[in-house]
Amino acid sequence: MEGVEVDPNATVTGPGRQRAAAATGDAPQRAVEPSTAWTEYLAAARQLDGVRRSAAAAAGEQVRSAEAAREELTVVRTGLATQQERLRELGVPAISLVPSPPELTEAARSMAGGPAAVLAALRTARGRAEAADAALTARRRFRPGSWPARVRNLLVYGPFALLVPLIQVVVLAATGVGPATVAALICGLPMPAVAFVAGWIGIGRLFRVSPTERLDRTVRFGALVCLVPAVLATAGLLLALLAG
Repeated sequence: MEGVEVDPNATVTGPGRQRAAAATGDAPQRAVEPSTAWTEYLAAARQLDGVRRSAAAAAGEQVRSAEAAREELTVVRTGLATQQERLRELGVPAISLVPSPPELTEAARSMAGGPAAVLAALRTARGRAEAADAALTARRRFRPGSWPARVRNLLVYGPFALLVPLIQVVVLAATGVGPATVAALICGLPMPAVAFVAGWIGIGRLFRVSPTERLDRTVRFGALVCLVPAVLATAGLLLALLAG
């Protein structure tokens, strides 16, 4: 309306004030929403950090398992190579030392779970190889071929070295001092050399080694073993003849 002056300091009432109040009425309610979003963001960040830490730990565990599996594989390969060499020396066919296709399939299936599964399979294989080594060692204790060379060769030289002296002693005891004793004495003189040659041949026939090794016949020890009983028997016969 024209001619009506409005005081600038007057308080406005009516619909205009109501609309202004309505426009700012839910401002306190909307102020809560940023706080809720921040809380959710922090929770998601913590969850993602936990996932990241778990993934890093799993990756580190896989790296450690892979490194341990490589070391275990080296040990297992070395042990199996030694076992194969020993078994070949015992006459086991080479084809029996190679895994069959079903065994390879089973081994591949057991290692399909990653480095940890591979490490577990290798440790199991190492345990079986060590058990096989223990069984093989236990069996070799009762095999003269695995004994020290002198002890092993004594089993061959000894009987040949004692055969003729025992016969000479039996002749002396049965016939007394006489022509038979003299004949036994004379026949026994070359017997140490015969016993040594027989022992040499017997050792080569009884004990086998790999083609790359040399059979130790302990020549000096064998000659001594063959000579000592003959010398003692000869001395005894001579004393008996002189006394008779």
